Amino acid sequence: MFKNFLQNRYSIFTGYILYFLISSFLIRTTLLLSASQQTSFGITAILKLYLTGLFYDFGTVVFLTFSYSLYLLVIPNRFNSHKVNQLFTIVLFSFFVFLSLFSFFAELTFWQEFESRFNFIAVDYLIYTYEVVNNINESYPLPILIGGMLLTTFGLSFIFYKLNVFKSSFQSNTPLKYRLYTTGCLFLLLCFYGLIVKNSWTENSRNRYANELSKAGIYSFFAAFKNNELNYREFYHLIDNNKAFELIRAELKKSNAVFKKPFSSISRTIDAGNSTYRPNVIMITVESLSADFMAYYGNTQNLTPVLDSLAKNSIFFSNMYATGTRTVRGMEALSLSIPPTPGSSIVRRPENELLFSIGHVFNQKKYISTFFYGGDGYFDNMNHYFGNNGYNIVDRGRKILNDDFPATRTPITDKEVKFENAWGVCDEDVLNVVIEDADKKFKQHQLFNNFVMTTSNHRPFTYPNGKINIPSGTNREGAVRYTDYAIGSFLKKIKTKPWYNNTVVIIIADHCASSAGKNEIDLSKYQIPCMILNVKGELKQNISTMSSQIDLFPTLWSLMGWKYESNFYGQNVLDPTYQPRVLLGTYQKLVYMKSDSLVILSPQRKVETYIYNKAKNEQIPAVFPKLIISKAIANYQTAYDLFKSGGLRQ
Repeated sequence: MFKNFLQNRYSIFTGYILYFLISSFLIRTTLLLSASQQTSFGITAILKLYLTGLFYDFGTVVFLTFSYSLYLLVIPNRFNSHKVNQLFTIVLFSFFVFLSLFSFFAELTFWQEFESRFNFIAVDYLIYTYEVVNNINESYPLPILIGGMLLTTFGLSFIFYKLNVFKSSFQSNTPLKYRLYTTGCLFLLLCFYGLIVKNSWTENSRNRYANELSKAGIYSFFAAFKNNELNYREFYHLIDNNKAFELIRAELKKSNAVFKKPFSSISRTIDAGNSTYRPNVIMITVESLSADFMAYYGNTQNLTPVLDSLAKNSIFFSNMYATGTRTVRGMEALSLSIPPTPGSSIVRRPENELLFSIGHVFNQKKYISTFFYGGDGYFDNMNHYFGNNGYNIVDRGRKILNDDFPATRTPITDKEVKFENAWGVCDEDVLNVVIEDADKKFKQHQLFNNFVMTTSNHRPFTYPNGKINIPSGTNREGAVRYTDYAIGSFLKKIKTKPWYNNTVVIIIADHCASSAGKNEIDLSKYQIPCMILNVKGELKQNISTMSSQIDLFPTLWSLMGWKYESNFYGQNVLDPTYQPRVLLGTYQKLVYMKSDSLVILSPQRKVETYIYNKAKNEQIPAVFPKLIISKAIANYQTAYDLFKSGGLRQ
């Protein structure tokens, strides 16, 4: 039956499948060569990832071509040679070739940024096209690239023409029985891949790169689109709910904390002295500021002279870890003080209004909380989230989109902007807006709590020229150096302000520049700097105790001597009874590390345990007491339950 498979109306169909599989092989090889610079692969691992990759590539091309197979099934033979069909087929073929070329290019650029196949981040990027398209346009010669893809599409179409693939298809007289059989087989394959095959089947190696290379980009994209939300109770290991809350309350219990009822909550009153000290607070959350950019952590490029100086003259958290790998994860941690529940950040989820936030605590003490962002706060649902959780909004948004929040929203005007790119205004500009706002509030005798999000340390890494000795758009190192410069300029300006003496400044990263490493969860790629400046009576202190982003404000409020209501998982790391631990994760993997004991929770109720050797950045498999694993589960299980049940609301 398949004797003349390449010489019938399915010849173009078959040719495209072969082209797609060969191209996918070449892309996988390119990514493998790139990954080989980071880790090593054995012959068995390479063979496995190619075979697994071929399996998923074939599933991808089945999805892409099935609709065309239906078309080939239904058109009668007398219409097959018609010029309308010829034109339609050639245009459709060219479109799918171009689409696949664009996808392959996108995979290469996505890997360059995240060292991963498409995941839920790519899904997010598809939604926020303005920022992404402009980011690509400013990072790459887009007209040349698109022109090159169009020429390649034309070239491939010409090759198919010279090989008589089109002629074989248009001049064939394929029986209906054959067409029914072929399309029926494809339909069964479609059902198999769509209903049975899971993208997570590739994740069976401790080598994260091998797992990613086994995947197919387009297949991974639609898998992420389908599974953007993860139900903890469906996919993760569980313990008795009462036991979970018992463990988490015991972990959060301190001598100055009084828990409230019901038992299935973490609500408590924390009394750190009931001080009347009320400083303004400005938190600068720096985009992608990895710890290893700083000289303190061994960097020799002198990228952060300002921050390195501040680290020696501040309350410096030198062993802090981010909770995730995206800005919205950092925002979630710094505004809710909660572990990263699986799936999307709470910032992006529905029903995330009126939560018990950091801003809520400040507002209870008569502060005005404001979220400052140099880009359009519509991106990643930021405005909706902050606007419905106690913050006013200052952003660069030109249009009022999804503007369904009760907060005051003030746009950054053109006259306030000296430089901007696809992601927003440069760091100097947004920090100048913060100063102007502080001046106004000071004149009104109003205390302020500011959450400031920077954007300059993000591809395309462009910023005003002439500020530093690295030209704009050169590399990330230049963007880091510029952000450091902008922070230094900001601090010089505010030290002349009458409100400075009663203002605490926090500088912290939202996440690291890269999270990929040789391990599935590479702890070294989550370490971030954090420093607190100008707290009354506290000159400088190096807090080397392991801590998390979620611990920042509980520690600050302890230093300030505050009494407040808490619904937070964060702890005061200066408390003598504090037991060092961090909570972090990816879209699916959830991590709890206490001292050097590392627990990783994954879907399919999988639990992995390791001893973490920080000096060598090694994870050594180990067997742990049940209690440590139960504590890990308790943190994530209760956090998920409280959010879903409304237990985190005000």
